[in-house]
Amino acid sequence: MQTNVNRQNIVDSVPQKGFFGHPKGLFTLFFTEFWERFSYYGMRAILVFYMYYEVSKGGLGLDQNTALAIMSIYGSLVYMSGIIGGWLADRIFGTSKAIFYGGILIMFGHLALAIPGSVTLFFVSMILIVLGTGLLKPNVSSIVGEIYSEEDRRRDSGFSIFYMGINLGGFLSPLVVGTIQTKFNFHYGFGVAAIGMFLGLAVYVITKKKNLGIAGTYVANPLKPDEKKKVFTMIGLGIAVIAVLIAVTIPAGVLTFNSFIDLVGFLGIIIPTLYFVVMYRSRKTTEVERSRIIAYIPLFIASVMFWAIEEQGSTILASYADQRTQLDFAGIHISPAWFQSLNPLFIIVCAPIIAWVWVKLGNRQPSVPQKFSLGLLFAGLSFIVILLPAYLGGEHSLVNPLWLVLSYFIVVIGELCLSPVGLSATTKLAPAAFSAQTMSLWFLSSAAAQALNAQIVKFYTPETEMAYFGIIGGASIILSLILFAISPKIQHLMKGIN
Repeated sequence: MQTNVNRQNIVDSVPQKGFFGHPKGLFTLFFTEFWERFSYYGMRAILVFYMYYEVSKGGLGLDQNTALAIMSIYGSLVYMSGIIGGWLADRIFGTSKAIFYGGILIMFGHLALAIPGSVTLFFVSMILIVLGTGLLKPNVSSIVGEIYSEEDRRRDSGFSIFYMGINLGGFLSPLVVGTIQTKFNFHYGFGVAAIGMFLGLAVYVITKKKNLGIAGTYVANPLKPDEKKKVFTMIGLGIAVIAVLIAVTIPAGVLTFNSFIDLVGFLGIIIPTLYFVVMYRSRKTTEVERSRIIAYIPLFIASVMFWAIEEQGSTILASYADQRTQLDFAGIHISPAWFQSLNPLFIIVCAPIIAWVWVKLGNRQPSVPQKFSLGLLFAGLSFIVILLPAYLGGEHSLVNPLWLVLSYFIVVIGELCLSPVGLSATTKLAPAAFSAQTMSLWFLSSAAAQALNAQIVKFYTPETEMAYFGIIGGASIILSLILFAISPKIQHLMKGIN
């Protein structure tokens, strides 16, 4: 492994033209991520149905509320595992190998789902996909940054093209996988997701040497020989302890679906809290940086509230699409999985428009906290909209699918107000000594949101539907108004960051 590599060495090793005027490596990373997202979102589009459908319909026959909670925990663990994936890449085997190992684990995870089987196989697949996504997802994005010099004006455009690949994969896969699941069965659908990841791996392995040069092949902060032994011993002991605890607690009835959900919920709150405490109390953090950390806390809480609503698009709203929506519409039969394509579709269409609005407003555009409050406002409204059909037509009537389309559209407007701004604000507000870890903290807001969702979704039933959407939507709107009111104070604490 090269340890004396600098950024310019990496850039020089990558052919700088060849993909729409961008480095050739962007082709490799675009299609690797396109197929990885195709496989992940395709699997996710039908997973909740697979869990709660009766065995006679090809499902696992789990209780619906348990299935919804497991789906939330799944999402939470995927985001948490990114911390492990980033650490392994930085300290042990580099980003290139992390991507390859992650892709292998994801592919085998989908293959486990493709085998008609049991709840045991489902949990095996869950572990493989969580670990694989944690290895692959953060490290692909990291290499995108490496193939451009810091002064390269194509850099932002390159990231935009890369994120287009993410959303194209997320848009197409529910349509393809949902159709195959409807026409055949769940296992064919999961099999298509496995093929998607295989294609992503094939693109990566075949083109990386020619297109990526030495990008991702070095270890950024390698473990010293004396550290390696200690770290590997601790990892081995940790795995052994977890294995023993699982072997003892499951037969004893201590580790159950519900207790595991509670455990992940606890971790989703405690890990970000510890991050904030450690960064704030560190001697490496200056007084100005401490003020910015305090400013970041309400933004983080707002982000958790926002993602708690947005991520229910693949749980509560997926169940709503399946059970409460009129699926024979305009002469076609709609697969409930197709609704999962709406979020990436609206992002592809609306992102350039929102970006243009901010540019047009210039100095008159809302501040960072005000944009966060707009994100929360739209998230709350998306839930208020979806309770209206039950209010207008009764709780048991099938709903026009356009109500669901409208709800997904409104929350995407909120996402475009909050998510890109949050990423940018995180890089600016991060203490210098914790820049990479603060980015991990931003993604932990999604983990915390889904850990929270695992508790919240238990309260959703057809009888509580209106109260459920009304209370959560109303809470988001109230939090939006509070955040807007205190935004001047937050802006002051940000110490010159806009």
